[in-house]
Amino acid sequence: MEEKEWYLEYQINKNRPGLLGEIASLLGMLRINIVTINGVEHMRRGMLIKSQDDEAIMRLKYILESMDVISLRKIREPKLRDRLAVRHGRYIERDEDEKKLFRFVRDELGLLVDFMAELFKKEGHRLIGIRGMPRVGKTESIVAASVCASKRWSFLSSTLLRQTIRSQLADDELSEDHIYIIDGIVSTMRASERHQMLVGEIMRLPATKVVEHPDIFVRETEYSLDDFDYIIELRSEEGEKITYEAVDSGFSSFDIS
Repeated sequence: MEEKEWYLEYQINKNRPGLLGEIASLLGMLRINIVTINGVEHMRRGMLIKSQDDEAIMRLKYILESMDVISLRKIREPKLRDRLAVRHGRYIERDEDEKKLFRFVRDELGLLVDFMAELFKKEGHRLIGIRGMPRVGKTESIVAASVCASKRWSFLSSTLLRQTIRSQLADDELSEDHIYIIDGIVSTMRASERHQMLVGEIMRLPATKVVEHPDIFVRETEYSLDDFDYIIELRSEEGEKITYEAVDSGFSSFDIS
């Protein structure tokens, strides 16, 4: 029987010496292997484990629930957020009401790049929006994630080095394996009809598209935020307000975003 991977997370109620060793010994007795282990929040520990026996996992669950020094929080097949939490030692902040909204601050760029890279590895259509003020690291993170995912990327529009507005792509850029990057402000408010036709063509392609400033993009097109699979917010620091007042007033510091 093939080994199956699980995610285990528990809250430490009493951090006594040797606690981790006791749990590791318990896993060993049940023939459950530890793949990765890390602290994921204050006084919480998460680990990826492997076992060929689902019944052993159920016995583990029963034993851990009976221990008073810890509180079992999760034991399930690992999700992407679980894997990244163990890898980086922290959980990605996800909106409780809007499940597709994920929040990051600039100090978490490594976690953000890893998160997007995992999304980019998936096949088929995927529409991702990323919000953030100028010079916070949006475009750089998208490019870095493309590299990590071993994907080629193409800018349809951008202000990374200078304003880029493409009206056509080369044959080798038209691929379902590409990552297409669109600046929602440039493409909808400053581009030609020919460019907008190209954007429409790429939006219909079963590939991953990343739209910076998705709120402006949906305001100026027929798309809605419901069309996005993921919305990412990137701030310089906690509590920073993401606003498009400079765009709406006619002057735009987003020209160098």
